[in-house]
Order: sequence, then C-alpha cells, then structure tokens
Amino acid sequence: MSALAARPEVESAQRQVVLVVDDESSYRDALASGLGNEGFAVVLAADGAEAVEEFHRSHPDLVLLDVMLPDRPGTDVCREMRLSSEVPIIMVSARSTEVDVVLGLELGASDYVAKPFRLRELTARIRAVLRRSEVALVPDDVVEVGGLRLDSSRREVTDQGQVIDVSRKEFDLLWLLMAHAGVVVTREQCIDALWWDQDLLDTRTLDTHIKRLRRKIEADPANPTRLLTVRGVGFRFQG
Repeated sequence: MSALAARPEVESAQRQVVLVVDDESSYRDALASGLGNEGFAVVLAADGAEAVEEFHRSHPDLVLLDVMLPDRPGTDVCREMRLSSEVPIIMVSARSTEVDVVLGLELGASDYVAKPFRLRELTARIRAVLRRSEVALVPDDVVEVGGLRLDSSRREVTDQGQVIDVSRKEFDLLWLLMAHAGVVVTREQCIDALWWDQDLLDTRTLDTHIKRLRRKIEADPANPTRLLTVRGVGFRFQG
C-alpha cells in the first residue's frame, strides 16, 4: 500500500517527491527512511498498478522504478508514465545486462541503477538526474540569441547567417546555455546534462569545450562578450 515517509504533510509538500516502486517491503521501507533523511518526501508503491495510480495522484519529481514487479514489467510502467509525463525515471534491477540498460533508456528512463547499491550512491544519482531535468533542452527546434542561431533538426549553428562547424557535444553545450540565455548554468548542471553517462572527476573537459566554442563564436575569445564565465559558479550566455 502506498505511503508517505513519516514527515509532517506541510513539510513534505516543500520537498522534492520521490516515488519508490518495488515489491520488497523491506527495500521500500529502507528507502523511505534513507531518502527521507536526505531531505526527500518519499511515496511508496508495491506493484505496477499501484505505481501508476500513485504517479497520477502525487505527481512525483522523480520515480525510482524496479524492473521486476509482480503484476507487470517495470518497463511497461515506464512506458505508460512516459505517455503523459517527462518526469525523470531511474530504473532499478538486480540484473545489470546491457540489454536491460538499453531497453530502459530507449523507453525514456533517465538513468539506470543496478542492485545492490549504497544509499549515498543512489542519492547522488537521484540529485544528478533532478539537476539534469531542471536544465533540460527546451523542445523548440530553433534557438536564436543575438544573431547566433541553433537549428536542432539540422544540428546546425549559424552566426549572422554564416555556418559554424561544431562538434555534437559543442552543439549540445551551446544549446543548453542559449536556451537559458541570461541565466547562470552551473558547472555541475552542464556536466550532468551532457556527460551524465561518464564519471568526470573534474571540469577540465567542460572547460575545453567552452574554450573551443569561444574560438568559434567570439570575435575575441580572450575577452568574450557572449559566453561569459561566472567565477566559481558556471556560465551565462549573454544575448
């Protein structure tokens, strides 16, 4: 039966809600306690039907969804949730084969975690996925700021009509920053959005891509006027 972690209702409403879907009661209870202590409001479901019902009732910020459920596969639940929402979904399973990972991601899962795992690791993955969802690429096909134009359907960048050659990662990074023009995007958000499948221990890879982009879109890369650094925080695209 679904339940909210034992916290006051008012306080829970102010926190991000995680829907935990698993048929093992001990697992659900442990996560309710552990994630609750990490500051999340936790909602529980024991099978697919209950998960879908709770999903539409509580509108969680993230779903932690087990692949093996008693009434239907977790992948089917993921598919059904994706019909009405883009909420982040992390698939969880004792199986860690490549087929499982690919299937979950193809269905729209944001990430995949294999059992057993440590609460600290899981919490870090949850927070990373939530940060990525906050700075997800906008659905528009074209973004244009200050004469610089990005066309996602063509993966093309033009500056005042002139085509600029960029790599795939450079395009995605530029799109992320331009889609949030005037707003600071942190280094962590950039890494989580573009290198979520890699364990980057520092930000040198990000810095390298920033430098390459500046050489391509700035009149004077050493004194940028478009792609600005906010020291100690991240970057801001200035139109």
